[in-house]
Amino acid sequence: MKTHIIEELGQGDILLPALVAEGLAANDRIKVRMSALQAAVQHAQQPGRPASDLGVESQTAGIAPAEIATLIGGAHLIGQSRLAAPDLAKLMQEIADDAATMIRAVGAGAASDGERAQARLDTIRAAGLLEAAGEIEMSHVARLTGVADSGGDSLHRLVMDLHKQLNRLAASCSEEALDGAHVFGLHSEDRTAVAAFMKGLNATRGLKFNHPGLDTMATRVAGRLLIQNDIGTTDAHVVVIAVKKNAVTVTYTDVHLARAKFFISLFDDFEATWSGLDRHTAAGLGEDNSFYLVTGQYETGHATDRNEFLAAVGAALVFLIDWNKARKLLRTWVAKEDAARILEWAAGQRIGHRGFLELGGNDLLSSAVRNAAPARIGFGERLDQALGRTAAIDFLKASLRASTEALLAGRSVRTVRDQIEADLMRHLDRVDGALLAAVLRQIGLAHDLVAAISRHIAALRTGQPADGKLLTQRCGAIEQKADRIALESRNEVDRLNARPLIGQLIDRAEEAVDELEQAAFIASLMPERTDPSLLASLAELCAVAQTATEAAASGVAAAIDVPEGRRADSEDALSAVTRLIDAEHAADSRERATTALVFGGGFDVATSLSVIELARAVERATDRFASFGHLLRRHIMIDLAA
Repeated sequence: MKTHIIEELGQGDILLPALVAEGLAANDRIKVRMSALQAAVQHAQQPGRPASDLGVESQTAGIAPAEIATLIGGAHLIGQSRLAAPDLAKLMQEIADDAATMIRAVGAGAASDGERAQARLDTIRAAGLLEAAGEIEMSHVARLTGVADSGGDSLHRLVMDLHKQLNRLAASCSEEALDGAHVFGLHSEDRTAVAAFMKGLNATRGLKFNHPGLDTMATRVAGRLLIQNDIGTTDAHVVVIAVKKNAVTVTYTDVHLARAKFFISLFDDFEATWSGLDRHTAAGLGEDNSFYLVTGQYETGHATDRNEFLAAVGAALVFLIDWNKARKLLRTWVAKEDAARILEWAAGQRIGHRGFLELGGNDLLSSAVRNAAPARIGFGERLDQALGRTAAIDFLKASLRASTEALLAGRSVRTVRDQIEADLMRHLDRVDGALLAAVLRQIGLAHDLVAAISRHIAALRTGQPADGKLLTQRCGAIEQKADRIALESRNEVDRLNARPLIGQLIDRAEEAVDELEQAAFIASLMPERTDPSLLASLAELCAVAQTATEAAASGVAAAIDVPEGRRADSEDALSAVTRLIDAEHAADSRERATTALVFGGGFDVATSLSVIELARAVERATDRFASFGHLLRRHIMIDLAA
């Protein structure tokens, strides 16, 4: 009544802050009531499913939760196209009253805007959409709550437009700016809460860079502090924080379910409770015309804890801007679950994704692929397929970090591109290193084969029991394991489009293993009373083969570290190649010496054949290792030239 008297006296301007506060409170109520209307439709259509009672949302907006729960729970269909529910007529009248309250507030600040909004509401009324009755056409519910991009107005669209206008009015009539927030009507106890929220917001605000958004308004409405932030520019993407003493309620709406889940995940460190991600239908919102309403509650006994939570909410908002755009971009390079995890990591590190998008995003990555690895990563190929999942995630995290740090430091885009390209090359080198590690395992198995043959020969020389059957079984198992490694490694070479040289190294190592397994089989057939001179010569040949496996292993281990720019490793790798060539020459000489002993000794056929074939098999293995050494040298030289 007092507000009407003051308006009659021509002093309405002083009422504007109060009217705006009333309009914002009406905005909270009408959104809950429209959500209740939608929930009633869903329950009537699917009565067997648990009904959403909107209890937390109702209480936060100052609406009796029991009334809303009764309306939703009692909703039922009349025929196929009409909805009936307890107190539906009262709900429809309250929706109309809330809209009128919002229009009145907007009109107080800008008469022409208020008149246009009133005309829109009158049109909606004239269409029979706001009739206060116990039944309503289902099509009317859709027309009230939908937000069609074209082809007509709706109450929901009107409410969103009024909300934006109220926020602008709130900023224009604010009594002061508190740490960047437009505030009016605050009580003394409200100021620390607003300051805490703005402390968090301002700590990360810079990460939005040139994107609009994050304007904040705070006022006292109906006995509580109300903080609103516009986040960005997307429809139905709104956050409202209500504070009453040390209790905080966060109401958040979003058209993207994944982003809503992401938002909730940012507060895992707080014992807040969140309502279910209730799905509401509204034509024109999101890919499937749906938006999601989330309500979080945090209550504590200390203002310090309350303020810490408010700061966390403020700091989180910047990471919602363009979140879905960044997620879609990252999904072209890694799996969608990993894209979301990367964005969670970026928010946790206070790096964000806006800097990455600001500098070109997808173009940054595509340019790096074109310039650094055109032959390794095909057009449209995901990074997790080219680098492996872990390496791809690490690379994308580094790209987001590099982009943000460059923009904050004022560095050029060219610098960022170069940094990302260099990092991609390092990850590709690590992929090669992982494949070389598999080659190293092959060589380790070759070493095991030589050692087993040497032990068998040593047993024959000392007259100890030498179980040929056991030797064959053990060496056969080793060879099968090496085959599996070779097969898996070749598949990885193909999948990751690695250097062909690595595939050739795998082939040579596998061939050496095959020769040594054949040598073990022949050794198992040797007579137990083989001449000591022949056994001694074979032992020396096996020692040379063992030296070759050790040199090959040393060379590969050093080659893995060459891309890191370690000169000592390149020298060690090349030195190992030289030792491999020397070993091959030594094995040739030892094999010929053994053959000469056989031909000059007059031994029986079994002894002569087994010794000669064993010597030849071991010598062929050293030949394979010599070929391996030449390939390894080429691989090292490519890295040194990079």
